[in-house]
Formats: sequence, structure tokens, C-alpha cells
Amino acid sequence: MANRLLIRKRPIRSTMEQLIQNQVISAAVQLEKQLDNELDRLDSFNTDDLDQLRQQRIQQLKKQAQQRQEWKNNGHGEYSELADEKEFFAMSKKSANIVCHFYRDSTPRCRIVDMHLKILAEKHLEAKFCKVNAERCPFLTERLRIKVIPSIALIKDSKTKDYIVGFTDLGNCDDFSTEMLEWRIAQSGAIEYSGDLLTPPDVKKHKKPANQKTIRGGYDSDDSDIDFDD
Repeated sequence: MANRLLIRKRPIRSTMEQLIQNQVISAAVQLEKQLDNELDRLDSFNTDDLDQLRQQRIQQLKKQAQQRQEWKNNGHGEYSELADEKEFFAMSKKSANIVCHFYRDSTPRCRIVDMHLKILAEKHLEAKFCKVNAERCPFLTERLRIKVIPSIALIKDSKTKDYIVGFTDLGNCDDFSTEMLEWRIAQSGAIEYSGDLLTPPDVKKHKKPANQKTIRGGYDSDDSDIDFDD
């Protein structure tokens, strides 16, 4: 009986191997055709076509350089503090992408946010990185519904797309990486991001000390998380 079963299985295995081999060959043939088509397209280019492509690329680079210079003229590339609501609204007319940190001088965790945003501001010229003292700008704080400090408002095309409230989305810890905050900001579309938006860069697991208090929001807290309704 065992020999019969072996005899019956051999044709099935052989058939599967043949199917896989055929699929590999078919994929290779398709790839070769694509390469041939691309080579034929390049061969068909004459000098004028290449010059046109070169000019298009030069114009594209010039446009990018002009855009970068315009961003720098509008204060992009540095992490700055806004004096009041008037300055915020003036800036929002010039910058399409805004990453705004609402802070308080007496809140230790705000200094952690400052450290990371300063690094990201230099890296992402496409967005304006700034900070606002929530106590000095009550109208703006209330208008943007800021309840917890620190909070980061992510604004795109004059519309608030998202908020990063406390450190809940950053791993529930104080020692999250700059890359983690960058990934979280990118979720809103406020900055360009080449990584995987579905997978956070920080994978470390942090355990909460048993003697540490927790308030609403789920993250470890101290006096750095202030609810303005209290």
C-alpha cells in the first residue's frame, strides 16, 4: 500500500514543479520584453529628444531650488517660537504645512518635544516647525482645542489635520526617538516621508513603574500633562 501511495504522489509533485518552472519562465520572458521595450524607446531618442529631457530636468531642479529658497524666506528650516496669535495667523498664510507645538514653561516634557522638533525642522524644509506658549495665546489654544500639554497641531492647507497629544502615540515613553516623532507627524501628510507609514520605527516595549500614577489618555504622566479644563 505504501508503495502505491508513493507512486501516486510522484506525478502530482512533478506536475507542481513543472507549473512553478513555467511561471518562472513566463515571468522572465515578460521582464525581458519590458527591458527590450525600454531599450527600444531609448534608442529611438535623437539628440533633440535628449536635449529636451535635459532642459526639462534643469527646469525641474531650478523650480525645486526656488521652492526651497521660498521656504527658507518664510522661516522654514528652523524651529522658532511665535509671539502671539497674530504671528501664527500671518505665518499660516505663507506656509502650507505647519507643525505647531503648544507648550508651557513649567512642563518638562515640552523640552523633550523641543529637542526633536529642532532636528526635524532642519530636515524637513517643506513644513514650518514652530512653538506657541499655550498660556500666552489662550484664544489660539482654545480655537485649536488644545487640552493637554504638550500637544502638537499638524496643519495642512490651513486645516488642522491631526494632533499629537502627549506621548501616547510615541510609545508611551519619554525616550522615544526623533524618527518615531517624524513617523507620527508624517501620518498627517504635513511632511514628506519615504519610510513605511504603516510600521512605527520604534519597537521597544516600555514597562510602566508600579508606583507611577496614570491619568486619562493611557500614558505615564506627571505634571507635564496639563488639562486646561481642570
